[in-house]
Amino acid sequence: MIEAEGDGPEGRVRRSRLAEYAEMAGPGQPSYGDVEAAPSPEAVEPPTTTDAPHDAVDEVARRRREFAVLLGEFRRTPVLVPLDENEDPLVGEYGGVRWIYTFSDEPALARFAFARGEAGREWTYRRVLGARLLDVGAPAMGVPCGVALDVGSEDGDGVLFPPVVGIVPDAAAVDAESGSGKSGSGEGPR
Repeated sequence: MIEAEGDGPEGRVRRSRLAEYAEMAGPGQPSYGDVEAAPSPEAVEPPTTTDAPHDAVDEVARRRREFAVLLGEFRRTPVLVPLDENEDPLVGEYGGVRWIYTFSDEPALARFAFARGEAGREWTYRRVLGARLLDVGAPAMGVPCGVALDVGSEDGDGVLFPPVVGIVPDAAAVDAESGSGKSGSGEGPR
């Protein structure tokens, strides 16, 4: 909604309600709803585009390296796998994928139990090597299955290991090329 302010046609400034919300966001912030507070075109520097594609490529490469390190650490680390009443791994379904819930330690599992409103019950779990979950557990589910580490963590440190080439065996990866004979996992011997 746009409102008119001021006297006469020359004094009218078109003002959006969004400008009011911006003013409420915090003191000392410029109000771009006022003509005097809006930056002049000369004061705004155009974005530099020469480094943007290169920076984006570097960022993607950096994040892939970080994930590879995280994946390697997960594969070498025993994690806690809570069990359901049938002593099967506790799983959840999301986005057409089954996720095996895993936790880095007992406090992380306890936070999960509280978040589910099930802190009062006894939680049984097994310690399982991350590699075993990815190489054996996920394929054994018979459906697209990944591993969720510290799901529901308050600090955002949870990690998803989806059922894709390079994380689970090619036969269980949803993005594997069927019948090509290629192995794109690069995982090496197990």
